[in-house]
Amino acid sequence: MTGQDLVGQRIKTVRRQRGFSQAQLAHPELSDSYVSLIESGKRTPTPAVLELLANKLDCSLTYLINGVTAEQMKEIELVLSYAQLAMNNGEVAEARMRYAELLADSGLAGLPQLKLDAEYGLALATEACGDLDEAIALLNGLRQNESAPMTPDRQITVAVMLSRCYREQGDLAEAVRVAERILGSTVRPAWTDDLIRLASQLVAAYIDRGDLLRARQFSAEVLAAAELLNTPLSIVLARWNAAIVAVESGQDEAAIAQVERAFAIQSEYGDPRRLARLRSAYAEVLLAVRPMQAGTWRDVLLKVEAELAETSANPLDKMRCAMNLARVELLLDKPERAGEHMKGVCAMLDGMPQAMQAEARILYGQALAELGRQEQALDELLTGARCLEQSPATRYTAHAWLTAAQVLERVDEPTRSVDAYKRALACVGL
Repeated sequence: MTGQDLVGQRIKTVRRQRGFSQAQLAHPELSDSYVSLIESGKRTPTPAVLELLANKLDCSLTYLINGVTAEQMKEIELVLSYAQLAMNNGEVAEARMRYAELLADSGLAGLPQLKLDAEYGLALATEACGDLDEAIALLNGLRQNESAPMTPDRQITVAVMLSRCYREQGDLAEAVRVAERILGSTVRPAWTDDLIRLASQLVAAYIDRGDLLRARQFSAEVLAAAELLNTPLSIVLARWNAAIVAVESGQDEAAIAQVERAFAIQSEYGDPRRLARLRSAYAEVLLAVRPMQAGTWRDVLLKVEAELAETSANPLDKMRCAMNLARVELLLDKPERAGEHMKGVCAMLDGMPQAMQAEARILYGQALAELGRQEQALDELLTGARCLEQSPATRYTAHAWLTAAQVLERVDEPTRSVDAYKRALACVGL
């Protein structure tokens, strides 16, 4: 049934409820035959005619157009605002619940744009909750919804989210395909901040699947595009990509130069939440290339931890910061502090991606092993290994298996350690 048919039906229903005939409703401005054609869906009333009929029927114009009363419309907009506020404040579970409740209300059926906004918000909140499978299903639903097509900007934003979800899930082929569908087309759109964000996801997917040559080439292209675009966000993203590629290529000094430039720009122009996330990632990179300065990076990460507590950070950001703090404490020979950080992380792991669960359990096992709590360490390591077994083979899982192998060796589990080493090699095709 078309929107035109539905408008006609609503007019007919309200007219009958009011006890009017078509002639009574039409008189004196319209003909009864014209009203009949509107009610049967054979004529589309102009906005002026719709407003006239709404006044005659003593109902809201919103109801005739969308099937929603003015009171219902206010309620829908209020719930949507609450959901967006919860999301902005980092209350992702609350946001997910409110978006889901809103979409369960049949009142959104006649409001395609608001429904699209709610579906997008639900996908965003679902991803932030760590439910990647459901987030992917929601995002693909948005892309395939022909009744409410997305704007080009929203299409790119959804592609960014979808590529990121596939990558975090470990489906690198899909992560690449989603991004290349837009960026690899013969007629690529003009570069924008959103396209640079999509390009960043593509570079990350190339790195994760071990295609460093393609990652270097494309990262250089993106960096050149960002310099021409000359917006703070595009330059930060492009330089961050270049830093990660440099780290993976063993070019430590180049990585530091890129990441420090990105951080300087973000510090000047960025919002607090994005700045806190970048500061955490900045410390993680420098921790990898300058581990001897772990005390400095601990101070940075403690500042990040405080910033994340004061901003609308989602649980994933807080967990990553805590895990980096645990790594720092292990480098500083403070396994007890590392264990405290990881105990908090492990309490939040429910529903998180398998790869993150594996990384957290193995890191907690490492801290426990340093404390001499061998039995507990083994339990965490084996739990982490089971999570890794359910994760696809990537460079990320290869590194996790390598860490697990080293810690298993430390807790005197040589057979399991050898198996973990073999799995690490298999993940990189050896």
